[in-house]
Amino acid sequence: MSQRRILLAVTGGIAVYKSLELTRLFKKQGADIRIIMTKSAMAFVQPLSFQALSGHAVHFELLDTEAENAMGHIALTRWADVLIIAPATANTLAKCAHGLADDLLSTLYLAATCPIYIAPAMNHVMWHHPATQTNLKILQTHGVHFIAPESGEQACGEMGIGRMAEPNTIYQRVIADLTMLPILKNLNVIITAGATREPLDPVRYLTNRSSGKMGYALAAAAQKTGANVTLISGVTQLSTSGLHNFVQVETAEEMHAAVFEHIENCDIFIGAAAVADYRPIESPNEKIKKNADQLMLVLQKNPDILADVAALNLPLFTVGFAAETHNLEHYALEKLTRKKLNMIAANWVGREEGGFERDENALEVFWHNGQKTLAMTEKTELAHQLIELIAEQFYAKK
Repeated sequence: MSQRRILLAVTGGIAVYKSLELTRLFKKQGADIRIIMTKSAMAFVQPLSFQALSGHAVHFELLDTEAENAMGHIALTRWADVLIIAPATANTLAKCAHGLADDLLSTLYLAATCPIYIAPAMNHVMWHHPATQTNLKILQTHGVHFIAPESGEQACGEMGIGRMAEPNTIYQRVIADLTMLPILKNLNVIITAGATREPLDPVRYLTNRSSGKMGYALAAAAQKTGANVTLISGVTQLSTSGLHNFVQVETAEEMHAAVFEHIENCDIFIGAAAVADYRPIESPNEKIKKNADQLMLVLQKNPDILADVAALNLPLFTVGFAAETHNLEHYALEKLTRKKLNMIAANWVGREEGGFERDENALEVFWHNGQKTLAMTEKTELAHQLIELIAEQFYAKK
C-alpha cells in the first residue's frame, strides 16, 4: 500500500467520525491519503483532526489560491489512484448523479478519471426514497463502486438501512480492488450476464427481473485478476465502461450463438445470465391486437446454454447460477449434477434482502464434495470473493 494515493472526500453527517478511523487505517498501511471536506462536514469535525491523521492540509475550497492556476481540483484528481466519498449524503448522491459542480467535491467527481467508491450514509427513509434509489442507479451507469450501507440503529434512534459501512469494511474493499493478485492471469474467461428477451410481437416480449449487476461485477473482478474476459450480455441498463471484450445480445438463441462463437479457447465459463427457459413458437410481424378475452401462447424450450457448454469435450471449468425461492440447496445440487457443472452459486430471490435488482446479495456455493457460504454483502465485493473461490477450485481441478 506504500505507493497508493487515496483521495478521501468527507460530506456532512454523523458518520464523519468513521472517516477519521478510515483515514487512520490507510495511513497505518503506508498509503498517502489526502482529505477534502464539504462545509457541512466541517460542522461535525474540524479539519485539524483529519490534518493530524493524514499529515496533509485539508482541501475544502473549489478555487484554491494556493494551487497553481487556482485549479487544485484538477490536480487532485490527476494525483489520486482512487477517490472515496465516505460518508456520502443523499444530497451528495443527487449532485453527482445529475452533474452539478458547485463545490470542490462535486467538481472533483466530474473531473476524476480514477476509480470512484461511494459509501452512502443517511436515514433509512431517505435511503429508500425513490429519488435516492434513482440516483444510485444513475451513478451505477457512471461506473461508480458502491459500498452498501448497513442496517442497525441510527443517530436519530430509528432502525433500518442507512448506516455507513464500517471503516474496516471500506478499507478492505478498496485495498482488495487495488491489490488483487493476478490469479487468473492470461486465462480466457467467458461470462454471461443480464436478462434475455423473447419477442411476442414487435411491441411485447417475455423477460425476467435480472439487472445483470452480478455478472458485470464478476467480469470486472475477473479482469482485475488478469483474465481475458469476454462478457456476453443480455439487456441491462449497466455501463460497459472498462470492459475489454463485450458482446450484446437480446434473445436466448442469440446468447447461445455468441457463447459458442467464443468458447473454443475458453478456460472458465461463468453462466450468470438469467436466460429465458422458453420462447414463443410464433412471433408475428404485426402487433397482437386486444380482441379476445383470453390469449393462448404456445412456448418452445430454449437451448440450455450452460448444459451445452458443460457437455463440450473441452478442458474448461463451468460455473452456473441458481436463483431459488425455496429448497435452495436441493435444487442447486440437482442442477450441479444434472448439468455436469464444476461449481454452482445459488441465491435466494423474493426475500427482503438480496436477489434481483438489488445492490447486495449472498451466495451458497457448491461443488463436488465442497460448499461455502458467502455472506450478504455488496455485489462487487461478492464478485471478488466468488472469483477467488473459482480460481481456487479451478487450480485444484487442474
